[in-house]
Amino acid sequence: MNIAIIGYGKMGREIEKICRERDHDIVCIIDVGDEDKFNSDEFKSAQVAIEFSSPESALENYRRAFAADVPVVSGTTGWLDNIDEVKEACEEEGKTFFYASNFSLGVNILFAVNSYLAKIMNNFPEYNVHIDETHHIHKLDAPSGTAITLAEGIMDSIEQKKQWKLNEETTDDDLRINSYREKEVPGIHTVKYESEVDEIEITHNAKSRKGFALGAVLAAEFTANKKGFLGMKDLLPF
Repeated sequence: MNIAIIGYGKMGREIEKICRERDHDIVCIIDVGDEDKFNSDEFKSAQVAIEFSSPESALENYRRAFAADVPVVSGTTGWLDNIDEVKEACEEEGKTFFYASNFSLGVNILFAVNSYLAKIMNNFPEYNVHIDETHHIHKLDAPSGTAITLAEGIMDSIEQKKQWKLNEETTDDDLRINSYREKEVPGIHTVKYESEVDEIEITHNAKSRKGFALGAVLAAEFTANKKGFLGMKDLLPF
């Protein structure tokens, strides 16, 4: 399969490695300052582009890829205020976009367990819940997209929790997210329920970026020849 890579940082390089291991052809690599490549024949030959960039550049990257009629798989977070524009392009213009806040297969299992646990815990208001997330010091957004997805899974089921708050004082209606930035940590996410007598905790601890990159490549393989706005629930329908 012909794959383009948008964003050639540590994740982009890991994605390139896994693509080659899985016998895909990297036809174009676009990094900061390479925007002219969106108009190249090499980029237009891609069956899908995998995009990991920055919150500031992500939306324009999607627009340029759509203009070249190249489907996009993106793991960039921090741009979701503009998600309606992307969904509209998929629904009204026939574009293809696969988005996940986290492509790790293990994290997506965590999402499923988190939602199931929240349904149970809604019946036990004596437990309060919060989320801790830790990432490397280079991560630009906080909280992480993964932490927000976990929060949404909790708020969908626990009636008392109305909104999440980041690193600040909360009331009983708030879901607190604590964000930490430490060294080169790939990513640790913990959901903790605590009462006066005990604690219940679920955690995902990423050992490296490889799990995220592999999930993104699997998503690219899935996305080829499909249309619309897609996500991990389409790839992993558990």
